[in-house]
Amino acid sequence: MEKEIRRELAVIYRQEIIQDITFFTSAPKANFYDKLFLNLDLSDFPDRIAKKGRRGYSKCTLLCAFIVMKCECFSCITDLLDYLNNNLLIAHYCDFNIMKPLPSYWTFDRFIRELDNEYLKKLMQKVVLQAAEIGIIDTSFIALDSTPVLANTCQNNPKSFAKNKFSKDNQPKSDNDYRLGIHTASNQHNERKFEYYWCYKNHVLVDGITGLPISEITTTADTADSTVVEDILSQTNDFLSIDECTFIADKGYDVKAVYNLVKDVYHGECVIPLNKRNTKNPKKLSSGHPICEAGLAMHKDGKFSDNNRTRQKYCCPFKRSKNGSCSCNHKNWNNGKKTRGCTKYVTLPDDYRLSIDRDCISFKKIYSMRTEAERYNARFKSTGQERLWIHSLNAAKNMNSIAHIALLITTVAAVVTKSQCSYRSLKSVKHIA
Repeated sequence: MEKEIRRELAVIYRQEIIQDITFFTSAPKANFYDKLFLNLDLSDFPDRIAKKGRRGYSKCTLLCAFIVMKCECFSCITDLLDYLNNNLLIAHYCDFNIMKPLPSYWTFDRFIRELDNEYLKKLMQKVVLQAAEIGIIDTSFIALDSTPVLANTCQNNPKSFAKNKFSKDNQPKSDNDYRLGIHTASNQHNERKFEYYWCYKNHVLVDGITGLPISEITTTADTADSTVVEDILSQTNDFLSIDECTFIADKGYDVKAVYNLVKDVYHGECVIPLNKRNTKNPKKLSSGHPICEAGLAMHKDGKFSDNNRTRQKYCCPFKRSKNGSCSCNHKNWNNGKKTRGCTKYVTLPDDYRLSIDRDCISFKKIYSMRTEAERYNARFKSTGQERLWIHSLNAAKNMNSIAHIALLITTVAAVVTKSQCSYRSLKSVKHIA
């Protein structure tokens, strides 16, 4: 009789343990998501859109689930669903009713495809302002960089031997928004290492000191980096002033319009290396006069302006000589004309782009801060954004924005709760929470 009673009590005890969801989620991770969602203000985010039919799931709840997805570095919805089903306490923190089945795969897929990206942009702006108020984001030094986000297509597989897989005429059938882009594997001017890819490109503006994102834009892969500068700076200045900032970028942004925009509109400075664009470096004297192919110093022969630039013309020292001779027998020497010999042109530094001293110590030290953008792109890709599983431009924008929001709100929660860890490391924040 006593054995039967003990057996029944053991069964009841096991059932109570199974119903207690706190036994199946580690305490640090549960505390992490509890603090994270307490610091995430979703009051302005649309909960539900009024329409006929079933009420459906809350959009705030689905957004919280996707934030969990990025914090756990999942790339697919199926991984997220398995994780939530095995950690019902975290699903409860997302505001799901864990007494009922969780949403299906198609509910999450429809949410990420149809959600207006402007809602996520406004949410990210709110989190950035929250981070600025507690002093972990500043716009004194801002760095802009882009990173490719690969498409989920076999044409990006390096082991695929399909013909013309990187031809513009061979558009992937899974998504008409995919575009062919090129990613340079090195920033060195003399190294021409690059690879092609199909998908999108994410441009992110980060704080050059803390390496935290301030604003982001997702475009197709064929969009030039320099064409995004005006939009992303204007988008940032609308909610957070970037006046008198120092703009840092690589040589892909070395365009005169970028320099003039930062200087004239935002009264800032540019720290961008010069892109030589296949230009040659002729031999010059200390006075600046170029040396011709025969080894002679060339003479000035006037200035002229074209294409918003001023150029100094240099001519052969024997240009009008009747008795002189060209030792290298230049093709323009025996041309039968009154003015003979070679000519060279040197662009005068009369604009802001060419007036920057790129050899000084201050320029090199400030430019070294650009590595914060590269480090952040590495953290961004580690959340599962290196290769997307979605098949539309709007869904790609939403996934990228959610990844940035997840990394931002993790930092804010770590600083507000005074966690003794590096807020840049997502893994350490989750373990110490």
